[in-house]
Amino acid sequence: MTVMEFVSTYGLDLLTTVLGLIYIWLEYRASIWLWMVGIIMPALDIVLYWQHGLYGDSGMACYYTAAAIYGYIVWKWGKGEKHELPITHMPLRHYLPATLFFAGAWAATYYILTRWTNSTVPVLDSFTNALSFVGLWALARKYMEQWFFWIVVDVVCCMLYIQKGIPFKAGLYGLYVIIAVAGYYKWKKMAAQEV
Repeated sequence: MTVMEFVSTYGLDLLTTVLGLIYIWLEYRASIWLWMVGIIMPALDIVLYWQHGLYGDSGMACYYTAAAIYGYIVWKWGKGEKHELPITHMPLRHYLPATLFFAGAWAATYYILTRWTNSTVPVLDSFTNALSFVGLWALARKYMEQWFFWIVVDVVCCMLYIQKGIPFKAGLYGLYVIIAVAGYYKWKKMAAQEV
C-alpha cells in the first residue's frame, strides 16, 4: 500500500482519532474547550461513519455537532449564572426519564436503520446512539455518571469499529474505556475540591 493509498483509506479515520484523543483529554480535565473540538470532530465523523455503513453513528454525529454548542453554553453559563457549572451527581429524579428516553431513542433509531438503510448492525448501532444521547446530555450537565454511560458506549463502539474495518477509531474507543474509568475518579476528586 502506497502512502497515498494509506491516506485515502485511513486519513479521515486517523484525523478524527487524533481529534478524539484531544477531546477525551480535555474532557478528563473538565476543560470547556472540549466543546470546540466537539464541534469539529463529529462533523468529520459524519462522512467517516457513512462511508463504512454506520448510518446511525453518522446521524449521531450530526446531533453531536449541535449538542457541542449546547454543552458549551451550559458549561459556560450554567443555569444563568456567571460562573461555570460545577461537577455534580445526577439527581435520582432524572433516572426514570433518562431510562425511558434511552429506550425510546433506541427503538426509534433501530426502526430508522432497519426501515431506511442497509445497516448490517442496527441493534448495536442504535444502542450506542441512544445511550450516547443520554451520555452527552449528562456530560453537558456535568454529571459524574456520564462516565458510566460512556464506558458502555465505548466498549460497544470499539467492537463495532473493529467489525466495520475502522481500526484507528476502534483503538481510540478502546483507549476511551480506560480514560473514562480514570476520568470518573478525576472528576470525583475535582468535585470534592469544588465543595
